[in-house]
Amino acid sequence: MKKESPKESIAEKTRTYIDSHPSIKDCIARDLINFSSLARLIMKDTGIKNEEAVMIACRRYAMRLGKHDHESEILKVLSSSRLEVKTKICIVTAKNDWTVLHRLETVFRKLINEKAIMQVIQGAQAITIIADEKLKGEVVDAVGKENVLKVRQDLVEISVKSPEVIVDTSGVYATLVSSLAEGGLNIVETASCYTDTIFIVNEEDMIEAYSILSKCIESAEDVQEKEEE
Repeated sequence: MKKESPKESIAEKTRTYIDSHPSIKDCIARDLINFSSLARLIMKDTGIKNEEAVMIACRRYAMRLGKHDHESEILKVLSSSRLEVKTKICIVTAKNDWTVLHRLETVFRKLINEKAIMQVIQGAQAITIIADEKLKGEVVDAVGKENVLKVRQDLVEISVKSPEVIVDTSGVYATLVSSLAEGGLNIVETASCYTDTIFIVNEEDMIEAYSILSKCIESAEDVQEKEEE
């Protein structure tokens, strides 16, 4: 007989709720939140009935978060990051099939010799190939037209190049994505490769996207300079 798993405690539900809302978590860590209001919000969204228990859970979690200045770590990474833009990018979306990857091998060999760049992202149902527009025909021919699901062009790739410490710093990607979303920007595709965080946007959104990401970096630089004074 299968043993039933124990019900999640109020404290666990509260922590889960806070963790799934980064803006709330940051405000708690910086002591910028009203716990009574937060408790009522959590109760409303989760169905928990015990306000006192939720408030206690919030305060205890706040004590833990206060010991770890997560935002400071994110700002340190961003202050040392730089932007790189590549225009005339295309995306070829193909069926997720081993034959597609095998056919791409010849294209990869050529690109390595020419020192060109192409990113391949394999998902559960499709393979996404991000490349220079001049390679579009070659990629489509290599993959096989019968395997191509969609081709998009007139795109721009904006890469945020960060120091190696980004690998061990959570929240940097979320900060960048949130900033673009708040600016009303549609991200066509995104990828992460070691220290590079890559955003693909439509050509008409290039200036706005670059401006938003630049402000993220500049703001982080200003904070770091003030802390060093």
